[in-house]
Amino acid sequence: MLMDTSDMICDTYPGEMVGREYMENLYGEDMDRVLHSVVKLKNAVIGNNKQKFHMMSLGVVARLLEFIQNERAAVGLRTESAIVLGSLAKGSQANVKRLVDSGVVPILLQCLNNSNLKFVEGCLRCLRSIFTSQAAPVELLYTDPGVVPHMLDIVSQSPTTQECVCSILAQCCKTSEHQGLLYSNGVIESLAPLLASKMYKVQMPALRVFCVITYMNQIVSSAVAAASVAERPLPDLLVELCLRDKSVEMQMSSAKCLTYMCRANALSSQDSKIVYKALPTLIRMCKKDRTLEERVEGAETLAYLIEVDLELQRIASYSDHLIPTLSEFLRYPSTQTTVMDLKRLDYDMKHSHELKAAALMAFASLGANDEDIRKKIIETENLMDHVVCGLSDPVVRVRLAAVRCLHSLSRSVQQLRTSFQDHAVWKPLMKLLQNADDDMLTVASSTLCNLLLEFSPSKEPMLESGAVDLLCDLTKRDDPALRLNGIWALMNMAFQVETKNMAFQAEQKVKSQILAALGTDQLFKLLSDPDVNVLMKTLGLLRNLLSNKPHIDHIMGMHGQQIMQAIVLILEGEHTIEVKEQTLCILANISDGTTAKDFIMANDDVLKKITNYMIHANVRLQIAATFCISNLVWNEEEGALERQMKLRDMGVQKLLQQLLSSSDTVLFDKVKTALQQFT
Repeated sequence: MLMDTSDMICDTYPGEMVGREYMENLYGEDMDRVLHSVVKLKNAVIGNNKQKFHMMSLGVVARLLEFIQNERAAVGLRTESAIVLGSLAKGSQANVKRLVDSGVVPILLQCLNNSNLKFVEGCLRCLRSIFTSQAAPVELLYTDPGVVPHMLDIVSQSPTTQECVCSILAQCCKTSEHQGLLYSNGVIESLAPLLASKMYKVQMPALRVFCVITYMNQIVSSAVAAASVAERPLPDLLVELCLRDKSVEMQMSSAKCLTYMCRANALSSQDSKIVYKALPTLIRMCKKDRTLEERVEGAETLAYLIEVDLELQRIASYSDHLIPTLSEFLRYPSTQTTVMDLKRLDYDMKHSHELKAAALMAFASLGANDEDIRKKIIETENLMDHVVCGLSDPVVRVRLAAVRCLHSLSRSVQQLRTSFQDHAVWKPLMKLLQNADDDMLTVASSTLCNLLLEFSPSKEPMLESGAVDLLCDLTKRDDPALRLNGIWALMNMAFQVETKNMAFQAEQKVKSQILAALGTDQLFKLLSDPDVNVLMKTLGLLRNLLSNKPHIDHIMGMHGQQIMQAIVLILEGEHTIEVKEQTLCILANISDGTTAKDFIMANDDVLKKITNYMIHANVRLQIAATFCISNLVWNEEEGALERQMKLRDMGVQKLLQQLLSSSDTVLFDKVKTALQQFT
């Protein structure tokens, strides 16, 4: 006899059956049973991601939102519904996204106006869970201009409101506009007292808010520096939160806040709070006894703190064995492992790139300005090997940090001639430039500028590897920083010291190569660039190209008319003293040529401009103009007598005699030399 199994066939699993039962009860008319079902639902989904996903698939979110928005519903039901949504938000990122897509955030923000504290706390907890997710819709917090001021109004109602509001604001302050909105709504006055709270869960999120609002914001940082808590200056309170009896998280955040205030010029870099508290705290966070995450955060913040301050760089470099400590980051993880260590090794491997990037960034800041520090860094065992390997690392952050470190070290003339040459640094750098994004290109091309200086052994092989074409392409980019680096590197490439005859042809070849690759159209386009730095370096390039008599005559013979037109436009335009001085120096170089002089002597307009600058109010322009005249009348040059006669007829000799009364010694010497040439 066959057994009847029909009652054993089930097309749903138990969780689904329970879920349907919940849903049926949620739509009942007995509100007490409905509340009871919501409470049971809360208990069922706590800590159970599978159950959370299942209940959301059945449409529970829409029903809970109906309860929350129903102002006639019992406040207990509305509160429990908010708590369940908060539990669902603690599931996967996909769960958070479904909640956001369901319109949960605007509804909960609106409900913060309710007078019942428990309900408001339930809504805040849910919002905190949503906004701490990577899928957080940050801008929704600022859509209604009344939300932020209301949150700051209710922050003092309970420890829960304090904790949740601070956590939400810390997560939702991402831009300078957000910082400005929080500041204008009184975030400093509202949250400063919480830094002195006896409750860690309140104190810590409040501290995070002060970190995010001060980052790269001078106005807010200055206001924080001037604020006080119970008549105590707020910066003094931050120092107290850096003490070693505080949690590592609190020490780190306090040091970060002080760092951001320092970089925003709200605190001096020589302030004792920075030198004796923030700096040592960050160095201590790099030590081996800290977690990997803490070491990374400590090194990155340290790099930012000392990036532009020489004295802090020097103090850090000899503090607590910092350089050897950072070098250990580059050797992480250890290659020695056992089966028991595999889980730890996997963890280490995931964080090794962060450690490398943080160490290289810290080395970049340490060696930014001081030659002795650079020497200590480079003498660290295998450091250059790690930097060079970093240039081809598969992780973008490591590559960028390696380039920044290389850029910092490339400021050393000695290292360019030794370590950089020994490791053929230019090869991976050139390769990196081929397909880099703008951020990488900006730093890499800055490094290239240094490698192309006259005394760098890397210059010749880089020229042979297509550096000229690469740099000329950079001058055509929309980003002014890239145009600047491109033209700057070309300027360095065109610079030459006094060369022997055997090197002369090579130098002329380089200059011709630059002009051919750049093209006169692009060169003169750069001479009208809106960025004054680009304009200055373009003038510097032109000045370097027009050096050495045969080079001057050769280039002016090909492009003289265009060059003179560009010079006239700049001298007539509204430009800075520095730009006009550089332009007059170009004219002085042209006047040093043999045949190139004719371009000036044949142009009465240019001659008139030169004489006008001889009596300019700025002595630097007077010196440059006088130098130009001196070259034109130099009596050892062919045709000097005719040029002297013409300039004498224009009143130049009389102007020079008047300038002999100048109190500026440099101008006086130039004038005396020029007058001596007249026969």
